[in-house]
Amino acid sequence: MNAWSSFIRIIYTVYALVWFVFFTLIAFPVVILSSFFGKIAGGNFICSLCKIWADAWYFLLGIRHQNIIESPYDPGKTYVFISNHISYLDIPCMFKAIRKQPFRVLAKADLKKIPVFGYIYSRGAVMVDRGSTTQRAQSVRALKKLLGRHVSVFIFPEGTFNETEGPLKSFYEGAFRISIQTQTPIKPLLFLDNYNLMNYRSIFSLKPGKSRVIFLDEISPEPYTLKLINVYKEKVFQEMEQKLRDYQASWIKSR
Repeated sequence: MNAWSSFIRIIYTVYALVWFVFFTLIAFPVVILSSFFGKIAGGNFICSLCKIWADAWYFLLGIRHQNIIESPYDPGKTYVFISNHISYLDIPCMFKAIRKQPFRVLAKADLKKIPVFGYIYSRGAVMVDRGSTTQRAQSVRALKKLLGRHVSVFIFPEGTFNETEGPLKSFYEGAFRISIQTQTPIKPLLFLDNYNLMNYRSIFSLKPGKSRVIFLDEISPEPYTLKLINVYKEKVFQEMEQKLRDYQASWIKSR
């Protein structure tokens, strides 16, 4: 990349960050007010607000989003949504993808440390410190409670960015354990282009372009018990991995 291209990329990233901060500050007092309506109604409102934020931010950044529905889903049902995790853009992308129902994402507790944004995000997400057994158990209980109130949840089963050259990192059990225990189907999504738009190595990799999300078949937990959780996890992993190869995801180097 030459000096001129680097300069343009820096200017574009600063432009994106300015709008990000602007929308965050505008949303802050609204989120504070929403807390008076309880965790369910208030959280659902924050989820809707995040969808508006994602729409506006993507428009201003020139990111063109497309949902590719290989398998339709019922907005009247509750799901454990999961996806691959490859970019900082995965967060706004989930709000562009899931439009017809409220949901909560399982997020790292470290995000709460970000001024203003951390407060907003913590009010519309379930925060977890993976290093604490107690907090992990609390987050699982919170997710189950949400599913019991007909609010879907969104979990990145890889836990953190996939920095390998393969389609996916190995999955944690959490999403599949919750699915089995609550008898809630898994609905896998694939984020195909976020790595190209802004990879995990640098925020200055941000650029405009297309953003595709693939909706795969939902997978029922009914045939599985907790003793078969690894079979369930492996089935979902294999299906997502194969589809990422079929769509020729750009970060895949290993064959």
